[in-house]
Amino acid sequence: MATRQDVALLAGTSPSVVSYVLNNGPRTVAPATRERVLAAVKELDYRPNAVARSLRLSHTMTLGLVVPDAANPFFAELARALEDHAWAAGYTLLVGNTVDDPDREAGYIRTFLDRQVDGLVLIPAQGDQPWRTELARSGVPTLVFDRALDGAGISQVLVDNVLGAQQATEHLLAHGRRRVGCVAGPLGIHPTVDRVVGWRRALEQAGLKAGTGSGGRTGWEACPDAAPLLHGSFGLLDGYRSGRALLSRDRSVDALFVTSDEQAAGVLRAATELGIRVPEDLALVSFDGIAGGAYTIPALSTMRQPVEELGRTAIARLLDRMKAPDLPITRDVLPVTLLARGSCGCPDPAGGEHTDLSTAAEGAATPASPGPTPDQQNHGARSND
Repeated sequence: MATRQDVALLAGTSPSVVSYVLNNGPRTVAPATRERVLAAVKELDYRPNAVARSLRLSHTMTLGLVVPDAANPFFAELARALEDHAWAAGYTLLVGNTVDDPDREAGYIRTFLDRQVDGLVLIPAQGDQPWRTELARSGVPTLVFDRALDGAGISQVLVDNVLGAQQATEHLLAHGRRRVGCVAGPLGIHPTVDRVVGWRRALEQAGLKAGTGSGGRTGWEACPDAAPLLHGSFGLLDGYRSGRALLSRDRSVDALFVTSDEQAAGVLRAATELGIRVPEDLALVSFDGIAGGAYTIPALSTMRQPVEELGRTAIARLLDRMKAPDLPITRDVLPVTLLARGSCGCPDPAGGEHTDLSTAAEGAATPASPGPTPDQQNHGARSND
C-alpha cells in the first residue's frame, strides 16, 4: 500500500506538501506542484489513513442520523436527501434505525458519540428520551428533524403541519364533502398532534364538529355527530386497520384526512374491501408526498413535504453549528404543497403526474379544474341532510 512518502517521492516534493494538497491547507501550494501531487496520488492509488487524519484534524468527517423507522418510505426519502447534501459537503452519513424503540435510540446515539461523529441529526422516536442529558454533555452539534422536541434547546427543522393539515381538510370540504374523518398517527408526537389540530381547525371554521378521542371514543360515543378520529402508527397495517374500523362503523363518512401516505395506502385497501369507491363515495387527502403515492389507484392527493429543501436546510444548519457552536438556536418551519390527484376527486393523470395547487393562496380551498363531478356534488349535498 502506498504511503504519503511514496507520493512525495514520485511528485518530487516533501510529505508536508502532499499533506497541504490533500487537506487544502494550511499552506498554499503552487499550481504545478499541486498537479504533480494529484497525479502521483492517482498513479499510486494512494488512500490517506482516515483514522490518523481524524486524530490529527480533530474531526471524523462523519455525521450521524437516527430515524424511527427506516422501512417507512418517507423516512427513507428524507435520509436520501440528507445523505446527498452531507456527501456534497464532504461528509459521510451514518444511519441508525430505532424502530421507535427508546432504548435502541439511546444506544445508537451513544454509539455515534463514541465514534466521534462531527454532528448528529435526530428524528426522535416515541416515548422517553434518556439520552438528552448525555447528548447535551457531549457537546456534539445536534439538530432535531421532522419532529419538534419541547424544551430541548436544540435547533429544529420542521414543516408547517398545522397549516398543511388544515389546507388538506379545506380542500376536501371544497369538494362538497361534509363528514370528514381523520385517520391519525401515534398519539403524543408533534406531527400527529399538529396535523389533528389542523384537521379540527378546518372543520370548526366550516361550522362542523371534530371528534376528540381514540380507540372506543372516536366521536361516535362521546359526540355522534362529530367527525370520527382514529389513531395508529404511521404504517400501512395501522392505516388499513384504522380505515377499516372507521369506515365499517360510520358509512356516513364521505371524506378522510389521513396523516401519512403510508397510512393512506392502507386506507385505500380497506375501502376497496368494503366496497367503498374512492373518490366517488370517499374522498381522501393524505400527508408527506412520497414517490409511491403517485402510483396507487387512484393516485393519492397529498400534502407534499419539501424533502430536498428539508435535507439542504438541515445539513446547512448543522454545518453552521459545527463551525460556530455558540450560534443561537434556530427553528426552521417550511411550507408543504398540495398535490391534487385522483383520491380527492381531482383529475387523476397517468404516470405519476400531479396538479400543484398550493402556489395560489386560494388553491388549498379550491378543487383543481374541472372540479368534482355532478355525482360527487350531489353526494356532498346529500350528506348535509
